[in-house]
Amino acid sequence: MGRVVAIGEQVRVAGFALAGVHTLPAEEPDAVREAWRNLPDDVELVILTPAAADALGPAPREATTPLSAVMPP
Repeated sequence: MGRVVAIGEQVRVAGFALAGVHTLPAEEPDAVREAWRNLPDDVELVILTPAAADALGPAPREATTPLSAVMPP
């Protein structure tokens, strides 16, 4: 089974660590894009904050893997 990762602002992703999610805090759009580009191959689900999703544009929707989900605002 693959990993679950959360990308976005520290304050929004920190709590996911309590559920075993690997968090990649990224406050700026460039940091978000860097985190997305460097995801390990075993990641199956990426949870994005709304700001992180905006920074990535269509990339998560166009990717066949990993699956991505955007948190509600």
